[in-house]
Amino acid sequence: MASEHSFDISAAVDKQELKNALEQAKKELQARYDLKGVKSELSFNEKESIFRLSSSSEGKVDVLRDILISKLIKRGINTKAIKELGRENGAMFHLNLKINDSIDSENAKIINKAIKDSKLKVSSSIRGEEIRVVSKQIDELQNVIKLVKGLDLELNLSFKNLK
Repeated sequence: MASEHSFDISAAVDKQELKNALEQAKKELQARYDLKGVKSELSFNEKESIFRLSSSSEGKVDVLRDILISKLIKRGINTKAIKELGRENGAMFHLNLKINDSIDSENAKIINKAIKDSKLKVSSSIRGEEIRVVSKQIDELQNVIKLVKGLDLELNLSFKNLK
């Protein structure tokens, strides 16, 4: 039996799941009666993790947004990780949605402080875009997972490598 147990907290989002959600949203876009004959487009910039939604009217862009978000939810991506960057008007209406897929230093400090303040018998350390939590008891680690899930952070938190 291991003397110490650990896990990592990260905000990584599976890029393949994002692509799958995009493809499902495109299929629904083609099948929707209220969007027939309307010039609409969905695209994803993988490098920057940004979805770009375009349509001929602002109302239709909102429909596209709802379709995409419902597909992301079905794929297990937390809606808190989706941030609206901005809307652009012109001949076409555009909406950019950013997927927050990393823990920045500010959120890492918030998580780390909450773990330290909880008085659980664990130690946590920030390792780049991940936080490693170590304890001698698995129950303590499970309590940390509950604690971190209870924090209201705009991240798609995942808990990996529980050993």
